[in-house]
Amino acid sequence: MRRRFLWAGLIALACGSAQASELYRWVDKSGKVHYGDAPAEDAAEVEKKKFGAAPTVDVNDLPYAARQAKHNFPVTLYIADNCGDPCKQAREFLNKRGIPFAENNVRTKEELDAFNKLSGSTSVPTLLVGKTWFKGFQAEQWGGGLDTAGYPQTPSHQPQPPANPITTKPDKTETKH
Repeated sequence: MRRRFLWAGLIALACGSAQASELYRWVDKSGKVHYGDAPAEDAAEVEKKKFGAAPTVDVNDLPYAARQAKHNFPVTLYIADNCGDPCKQAREFLNKRGIPFAENNVRTKEELDAFNKLSGSTSVPTLLVGKTWFKGFQAEQWGGGLDTAGYPQTPSHQPQPPANPITTKPDKTETKH
């Protein structure tokens, strides 16, 4: 049990420090991809990663029950860039219900390994409500977990936009404006 708290703390610390500085992605001479705060001098294909400020919900705007639920059972959505529709549907579900949540995008092998140790899974989307993990998007199961945690069933604040949008193929019925 203590290990989970330790890993959760380390991941939170790593996420916080990663957003506080610049992050670069580069490929070395042998084709291996690296991430760090400064690329190597002989690096090829250097990309500067941009992280927007994570949207926040003003706790004072939430009803008392939602503030209590957020305090006692914080919600974190784990996604990945290649997740597609399931992650998009998971985010929409949380936003439609008005759940304040943190979003973690699992990108690297190290992040995936840490996520696996915490959750016991490598699949996304995965939802963490307090200390309870919900693997794979299942609206009924997630809704039950949020109900049990005391979250309201109707929105109490503006929806949270994605921290890093997940792109999916457009629906054939969609029209462009």
